[in-house]
Amino acid sequence: MGWPLSGPVGAGRTTRRGDLPPPEARRPRDSAGAVLRAVLDHGPVARSSVARVTRLSAASVSGVVAALVDRGLVREVPEAAGPPGVGRPHVPVDIEPDGVAVIGAHIAVPRTTVALLDLRGRVIAQRQDLHGRRRDPSGVLTSLVSRIAGLRREYGTRRRILGLGLAAGGWVDAANGTVVEHSFLGWRDVPAGPVLAEATGLPVAVDSNSRALLRAEQLFGDVARRARESAVHLFVGNVVDVAFAAGGVVHRGPRSAAGAVAHLPIEGCVDVCACGRTGCLQAAVSEQALVRRAVAGGVIDRPDVGALVEAALDGRAEAVALFEHRARLVGRAAAVLLDLFDPEVLVVAEAGANRLPACLETLRAEAAAWSSASADAAKIIRATSFPRHVLAVAGGAVALDQVYAAPLGPGLRLRAS
Repeated sequence: MGWPLSGPVGAGRTTRRGDLPPPEARRPRDSAGAVLRAVLDHGPVARSSVARVTRLSAASVSGVVAALVDRGLVREVPEAAGPPGVGRPHVPVDIEPDGVAVIGAHIAVPRTTVALLDLRGRVIAQRQDLHGRRRDPSGVLTSLVSRIAGLRREYGTRRRILGLGLAAGGWVDAANGTVVEHSFLGWRDVPAGPVLAEATGLPVAVDSNSRALLRAEQLFGDVARRARESAVHLFVGNVVDVAFAAGGVVHRGPRSAAGAVAHLPIEGCVDVCACGRTGCLQAAVSEQALVRRAVAGGVIDRPDVGALVEAALDGRAEAVALFEHRARLVGRAAAVLLDLFDPEVLVVAEAGANRLPACLETLRAEAAAWSSASADAAKIIRATSFPRHVLAVAGGAVALDQVYAAPLGPGLRLRAS
């Protein structure tokens, strides 16, 4: 696949004081990160409004904004200013849309995805490639390095690349950049982050599918403010995993192993799992299981979930029925998560819920029926905010999380790429 482009986005109306949410309850740990996130949330926005929402002094905000402008992360947008008034005019600032970007990479069971994203998480370009004959770590990472180099050759002269984010399924040690275990690929203790950092010369951050996508929802998702309160993210691909957050903090666990739900027993799951048991969630709802049923039933002629989605979108009853069945099983798993975490929002990234509204409603109804807390599933359960770019955004969000956490820190490439 090639590199599809998105169009430019113009400046909107400046955020007014009355549009702002209540100020943060406490002063932020990283003032530059707080300022950049405020501009992301409210831009174009005046510096005085940023000071109010972050609880920082006007002088501190002015200094941070100057540094962010100098590094090309934000820009002044005088065209978005309101009518002139008494005193010094306020020139609003907004996220820089054109000058910088991050690269997001994702390693899935059948393919790799490489994408370029701007600071608002919008996919500028992406490419997906099947692994081919080699799915060993050396073969996949070598191919990934080549794809990243091609993307930089094409876009690096137009945008400064701040860093690289990698997302993958399975057990991922984010602190060390290691894929500890990926059962479908047969990987163990693969130092993917250090390998990519040495090969590309870029700052590299690594995390799991669900944690990456939960951070994307918190940064620029459709329900970002709710996701920053408390959230659960359920990812259903070939790998099935979960992430959860409270108070805006995504939980990893002391071994970075939080969110392992592949073997969660769910009533109605009858497939035999690789672990030898019957009833494990991943064995019943993974994409491999779904396309295996579709091929066996003659619904599609190749094991490709994309082809199955297209068949369902075309109205093929057998394809729709397969997604509806999976939605019911995923809904039962969602009910367990609702009862366990009682989150503000539960986001599901699953092909049926992403693209077929009826499947999302089935999933919600099943979750409501199985939840002992009688949760308002229609309000709490949401499909991913990135239905057509889930894998690209996952990788990009790992890098963007680093940008917004400490934009003036040492972990970013702040000079010309």
